[in-house]
Amino acid sequence: MASPTTDVAIVGIGIHPFGRHDGKSGVDMGAFAVRQALRDAGVEFTDLQFAFGGSLGALLGHDSAQPDTLVNELGLTGLQFMNVANGCATAGSALSLATTTVASGQFDLGLAVGFDKHPRGHFNADPSTAGIGPWYGEQGLMVTTQFFAMKINRYMHEFGISHSTLAKVAAKATRNGAMNPNAWRRQAMTEEEVLASRMLNYPLRQYMFCSPDEGAAAVIVCRADHAHRYTDRPVFVRACTLRSRRFGSFEVFSPWLAGTRADSPTVDASQAAYAQAGIGPEDIDVAQIQDSESGAEVIHMAENGFCKDGEQEALIQAGETEIGGRMPINTDGGLLANGEPIGASGMRQIYETVLQLRGDAGERQVPGEPRVGYTQVYGAPGIGACTILTR
Repeated sequence: MASPTTDVAIVGIGIHPFGRHDGKSGVDMGAFAVRQALRDAGVEFTDLQFAFGGSLGALLGHDSAQPDTLVNELGLTGLQFMNVANGCATAGSALSLATTTVASGQFDLGLAVGFDKHPRGHFNADPSTAGIGPWYGEQGLMVTTQFFAMKINRYMHEFGISHSTLAKVAAKATRNGAMNPNAWRRQAMTEEEVLASRMLNYPLRQYMFCSPDEGAAAVIVCRADHAHRYTDRPVFVRACTLRSRRFGSFEVFSPWLAGTRADSPTVDASQAAYAQAGIGPEDIDVAQIQDSESGAEVIHMAENGFCKDGEQEALIQAGETEIGGRMPINTDGGLLANGEPIGASGMRQIYETVLQLRGDAGERQVPGEPRVGYTQVYGAPGIGACTILTR
């Protein structure tokens, strides 16, 4: 068995295309992604010692079974399989648990998988699942577009972010998505087309929002000193952190606003990740960050330490977050192009980052042979999860 300080490697990745897939269940898509990851690692399901599966569909009453039902499709081997549900940070939580399991020495080879199949239309969860009374939903506040709009509207006022910058974020996502065969939205749009779309919740327009959809992604993890058994191109997990909200932070499903302000959980998770990896944000070569809407990408650039509040305006206008820029962000199109099957989104980020570090991202490959990748997800009711990967 591994020692308590064992390093962890990703040796296999798999994905089911995101979008709408009539006739396929969430479990079907999850099994597809797992089989891809197994094939990539050159192992069988019977070789795995444990699995963590992330999905929110069953909790939300959508067309998704519990993740552990994947064993019906993949094999009744008796392995340890645990279900994970943690908002939009579900997949990040599943990977964190998987890496901790290997690093602790409990097991040597395992799986982290995420999938979901959401119905068409906006998310409109039951407020009781967030510990809030029915009045919150009756006021329409469980429709998260309102929260994101209020948050970025205040941020724009305080730090001088323009409507043009919001549109540039969305246009970049569609261009990157157009180069991604697994993306849902594959039609590139211009900044002008984004700004011409209808206003949904000021200041956010239709094409500045992601949409719920369907998809799955999976990774195989092992102790790093065994990685050569499975691949000659391992990617190492240098940090995997999660943090919850503090008093005073303004988060999804907050029924009130505190008189004092505190940093978001993403700030805490990112600082912990940099400390764990022994590097800083200046060392990151490619990043995938939460972009539930255009404003989220802008805010998360600062919260993850890539710039100071307000500096996003000049950086985005100068093209620094493009694939060929100094700070490539959301190279696969992010949530804006891929949509958001909640359980799979964070694992999609890992899949894309591994591709980039391997040099296998095709026409959206970041130049210069990137060595350090970063992912971040943010979930209701205030969870931040960050990962740092290296080759």
